[in-house]
Amino acid sequence: MLHYRTRRTLFSIFVLTIAYVTLLAPIVFVMLSSFDYGQRAYVVFPPEQFTLEGYWRIPSRYWEALWFSTRVASVCMVAACAIGLPAAIGIVRSSLPGKATLLALFRAPMQIPAVVTGVAFLHLYYLVGPATGLPLVGSFLGLTIAHVFAATPYVVGTLVSVLQHFDTNLEEASLSLGAGRWATFTQVTLPMLKPGIFAGALYAFMISFSEVPIAVFLSGSKQVTFPVEVFNSMLFDFEPTILAISSIVTVLSLTLVWLVQWAVGLDKFVNIGGAD
Repeated sequence: MLHYRTRRTLFSIFVLTIAYVTLLAPIVFVMLSSFDYGQRAYVVFPPEQFTLEGYWRIPSRYWEALWFSTRVASVCMVAACAIGLPAAIGIVRSSLPGKATLLALFRAPMQIPAVVTGVAFLHLYYLVGPATGLPLVGSFLGLTIAHVFAATPYVVGTLVSVLQHFDTNLEEASLSLGAGRWATFTQVTLPMLKPGIFAGALYAFMISFSEVPIAVFLSGSKQVTFPVEVFNSMLFDFEPTILAISSIVTVLSLTLVWLVQWAVGLDKFVNIGGAD
């Protein structure tokens, strides 16, 4: 009989193999199928031919939607971090009563279904828009505000986890050596919070970029996010170029995650998720 440790190792390898196959198989399926371009309303796998024609024929509307989603997600990321960083510091460091309730309020958008959020913002914009003169429905501004609402809880949650394990003795040492509060914040606190800020920014960007239900309600006829554009195309007719543009977005997303892990450090990036 196999030794217990050997059996446990083999079982772990088996479980990890199943997990990786389950996670990566759809990605591999889409990327390989993207090289088989044909005038057909279905996907062929394995590919019958390997050609880049599907990539050359990507319609301009996909690139425009991809650029629009990138701009919305970038602004959402910056705004969510600008809101989330002081909010997290205030929740952890302040002596305000009811901090647990305040944290629960910041995390509340995570518990609300995205469809409900989209409907709520749509009705809100119909009320606020005529009163303020701001064209919020179907605009860049309106969609970004809604995405900031959905993404900020991820930034707050990540930074709260980091701050709860923050060694305040470093700040006290900086102050005792003559550094002011602003210098201590910029030279001690912020560098220590960098993994949490990077991780929170990545979460905010990906939440905004991949969000569909809210964007379905708030996107305009000319300003459509990439996921909604793909959803609409799949809803009415299948285009082989969808596989090509989806493969490009997948590669770009994996590259973005790798860059964040390289900049922050993989061990720190992983430990953020397990800080709680």
